[in-house]
Amino acid sequence: MQVQSLFITATGTNIGKTHTTVQLVEAFASKGLSVGVFKPIETGVNTLPADASLLLKVCQKVNKNFLDLTPEDITAYTFPLPAAPFCADTEQIIDLNRIMEKYNELRQLCDILLVEGAGGLMVPVTKEYMMINLAKDLNAKVLLVTPSKLGCINDTLLSMSALRTYDLEFDWCVNLFEDKESFAEVTQPFYDAVFPDWWSVQDQLERYTTLIVDKK
Repeated sequence: MQVQSLFITATGTNIGKTHTTVQLVEAFASKGLSVGVFKPIETGVNTLPADASLLLKVCQKVNKNFLDLTPEDITAYTFPLPAAPFCADTEQIIDLNRIMEKYNELRQLCDILLVEGAGGLMVPVTKEYMMINLAKDLNAKVLLVTPSKLGCINDTLLSMSALRTYDLEFDWCVNLFEDKESFAEVTQPFYDAVFPDWWSVQDQLERYTTLIVDKK
């Protein structure tokens, strides 16, 4: 089976990328796939990288090839400052080749590699290289996670526009978390009218992973 990768991004930070990626690990594994995880860059790390640690813990339950790995093994860079990678990288040490090398190493350990980005699509990795450039260079299919809070329509449409500008194949979903009580009234009418097939992490992730597997 050809190894594929799925790049999980969002409209911004604290939207639910890690939550969604965890659900994806379990869903793909339930369909018989050997699933791997990669968090290229994590900021706000003083000891262990929290996101990478959680992703690895879940992955190790379903893929024996990741059992001997540490959280540091599934990241290329960690920085203590909770900021965009370019800003957190105060010594300017990020080498894009190292990220690609780590990606290619982890790809050999699984059928599908889930790559979790940092922040949103236009978060700078270097001065001229954004997170969306990484998704493009990885030649990965993209899953855009959008929020349910007031104002999310604008953020969702802007992110979609960026993905189309970079000619990236993508799917998108809503993580029903913030303002979810008012979502049906203040946001959902637009999605229903313009995107009748929209779906949420909570309700249709199983259907989504089934579609991905069927295309493999």
